[in-house]
Amino acid sequence: MANGPRAVTSQGLAKSTGVLECRGTNSAPRLESSICPAFLHFRRVKIVGQIHPTIHPLQHCKQSFLEETNTNQTNSGLFDVLLSSAKLFSLRAIARPAAALRSISPLRPVSTSRTFTNTINTASLSNLRIMATLDAQKYTPAEEAEIQTWLDKAASLKAAASDALLDALNADLATRSTALGSKPSKADVALYESLAPLVKAWTPEQRTGQQGRPNIVRLVDFVQNSPLFGLSVADADKIAVNADEILYVKPPVDAKAEKERLKKEKAAAAAAAAAGGDKTLVDRTKEAAAAVVEKAAEVKDKVVDAAAAAAGGENKQKPKKEKKERAPKQPAAPPAPTVLSPGLIDLRVGHILKAIKHPEADSLYVSTIAMGDKPGTEDTSEHEGQVVRTVCSGLNGLVPLEEMQGRKVVVVCNLKPVKMRGIKSSAMVLAASPKIKEGEVDDHKGPVELVNPPADAKAGERVYFEGWQGEPEKVLNPKKKIWETFQPGFTTTDALEVAFDAGVVEALEGKTGLGKLVTASGGVCKVPTLTGAQVR
Repeated sequence: MANGPRAVTSQGLAKSTGVLECRGTNSAPRLESSICPAFLHFRRVKIVGQIHPTIHPLQHCKQSFLEETNTNQTNSGLFDVLLSSAKLFSLRAIARPAAALRSISPLRPVSTSRTFTNTINTASLSNLRIMATLDAQKYTPAEEAEIQTWLDKAASLKAAASDALLDALNADLATRSTALGSKPSKADVALYESLAPLVKAWTPEQRTGQQGRPNIVRLVDFVQNSPLFGLSVADADKIAVNADEILYVKPPVDAKAEKERLKKEKAAAAAAAAAGGDKTLVDRTKEAAAAVVEKAAEVKDKVVDAAAAAAGGENKQKPKKEKKERAPKQPAAPPAPTVLSPGLIDLRVGHILKAIKHPEADSLYVSTIAMGDKPGTEDTSEHEGQVVRTVCSGLNGLVPLEEMQGRKVVVVCNLKPVKMRGIKSSAMVLAASPKIKEGEVDDHKGPVELVNPPADAKAGERVYFEGWQGEPEKVLNPKKKIWETFQPGFTTTDALEVAFDAGVVEALEGKTGLGKLVTASGGVCKVPTLTGAQVR
């Protein structure tokens, strides 16, 4: 089996729509180009085939390969070791009919839209036998952030596993072996703990039916059986996955036929649009309609006159009706000018559900804040059953991280979202700091105190300055500099109350007085100790 060129095409595999192609010698124990991990004795191994939705691709090949090649029990064990190591990799496959698979010649490149592409260093078999534990894994800051996102998803699933959430997760896992793609992490364990009770209760139709979620089933089966995750789930506690119970396999799409279909649909739509363009244009404008009516009236007058003359009546021509001059269209009234006011700024009570350090910036915190947005609002997500926004704030080193957890704050909700070191920030937390004296430079060293709404205020409750209540803009236009215009008037009083001083805002000429920052329910927003401070 190992000496000289050799090709093995298993009819048993063809029955299960899988083919193993291999050639090589013991003198060249290495893998090349797009190779799937398999027997080290082969120089080149290729596995192509229709893949079972819930099990690893190599499991299609084992039994038929052993039967066709008379492989002994020792090599059977070797196949198991390599199979388990292959699960480390993110493998993808393309469904192909069995007839097409039988026609594949040895070593001929397979042209598919999706195929297995994995390489492995075969210098030492022992490296394949040793599975790295999660503790030994190292992650980049970007991967750490992605792991945290997956942990949030797992928590949401545990709290309320909606169909929409499960369908989105199943789609995300379609091209992933693990949450990170190919690298194991604690996110996989968290997903397993949230999903295992659900999968256990699913019917076969919910698992692998046409509307099923086979990718979720595959992940659960992988995590509970792989030593990578260190779960050591007892056989009696494992979720039973029947590898032979596949209720639906998505048929392959003929790319050429699909392209032709789309082309025909486009041509039909263009023809329909052209046909619509040949219709009369009478109703397109009011002026054209009036002209047609006027023309019809003139024709009617002529017909009546001709009929009267033929009947011997008076041959007097009726005077033509004078054309009524149409009143000129009145130009549309210009929109009412925007009244400059701090009420254009959307201030609300926010509830920080959690805060972490920014993985890429030492001075930033990344907070998950509920602020009363409706589900589906742009730049929002869901956390613990609440609609939230992600907010980056430069408070690291100024406010202890533990003081950020679970507290109420005041947030500016209609600033244009910006990316801060790779993370999109969709609001701003209000905080007070001493005013900068003339000639001094703002070194951002503090002290800094967060603005505190009343303890009983609810997330999303409107906040405004007394005397300046109004309808806020949906999104502040950066070119109008509304925030920059009014923020200098945000201050704190001797009573530690946050207020707006109209006298320092040049755009409000002649207006003076302080307006306290209050909630819609009447409570006043305060700071702990800073008086005469700037608030921003």
